[in-house]
Amino acid sequence: MTDDEKLDLLRLNLVSGIGPRVQSLLLARFETAAAVFRAPGDQLLQVEGIGPKLSAAISTARSSDIADREWERCERSSTTLLFRGTPEYPRLLAETCDAPPVLYCRGDLLPQDELSVGIVGSRRCTLYGRQQAERLAGALARAGMTVISGLARGIDAAAHRGALAAGGRTLAVCATGLAQLYPPEHKDLAREIVESGAVLSESPLDRGPSKGIFPQRNRIISGLSLGVIIVEATRQSGALHTARHAMEQGREVFAVPGRIDSLASMGCHDLIRDGVALVRDPEDVLEELGPLLKPVKRGENDVVQTPRELVLSDQEREVLNLLTNEPQHIDQIVAAGELEASRVMSTLTVLEMRRLVHRLPGGMVVRVSY
Repeated sequence: MTDDEKLDLLRLNLVSGIGPRVQSLLLARFETAAAVFRAPGDQLLQVEGIGPKLSAAISTARSSDIADREWERCERSSTTLLFRGTPEYPRLLAETCDAPPVLYCRGDLLPQDELSVGIVGSRRCTLYGRQQAERLAGALARAGMTVISGLARGIDAAAHRGALAAGGRTLAVCATGLAQLYPPEHKDLAREIVESGAVLSESPLDRGPSKGIFPQRNRIISGLSLGVIIVEATRQSGALHTARHAMEQGREVFAVPGRIDSLASMGCHDLIRDGVALVRDPEDVLEELGPLLKPVKRGENDVVQTPRELVLSDQEREVLNLLTNEPQHIDQIVAAGELEASRVMSTLTVLEMRRLVHRLPGGMVVRVSY
């Protein structure tokens, strides 16, 4: 993708009144942002959601320098622009419906961030909810998962802080622009997150808070995640929007139970009643998460194919990484490692019980392929 093509995508993203759904429809109809701006008004009006007002706004944007100025501001503020269709764009998110054509990013996204879980919940949370969010986020971060949330008050902030306290990675997805962080009291928290992950938004830099953009933001949280944990939510909580997005995107959904008479947890209890996995500890999450689209390399000899592998001990992970998805003889595995043969054999038995390896006739063994 050339810089001119990126600039056109940014220009389209800056047209007031065009949300992610209409952007997707425009790009599906005209294929590129440049073609959108070249299209005559009568063709623009044929796109669902485009009326005379938006058609005129697109026409006006053709000759505007607002995108150039936005690009320059991003460069001055160490904000990276990520464009859908480029290698830098998050792969999990790119495969979802109506993924943002442009993401603003402060901080760094790493390949290991594909090992990620969203943790969201009520802004008006209880002490119990905040404690559970911090506990789960910290434990999952220590296991090697990246924790994703929305920088909001309550459960979101607790999840970010739990991951940071554990020395792990966390990503914050903001509804507002990165120059208008909301809530304002979380600016220091956002700076900490940038040092241990990234702060992301699809909104232009100066977009402030408005009612509609927060539910819209939730699809990005779930889209970046392998699964989403709802820690505490009333029946009217916006966190339930995230759960619905996750289900539509084919992600796992989990819920933390509260007291059976707690209004703050009624939304979670409804989810559990309807079949969502109940969460007691991080192992409940790691065991349920499905396989990765592509193995994640965390070190020279450490490749993760499914989040369930994160609960392994160092010895179990060492032996597992000696295996491939092609059958090998046990003698080859023993020779390739530094452990005693007896320890390798006992570890292979544990891995087989965890359904991570499969024994074949003739002393052969293979890493389970998902």
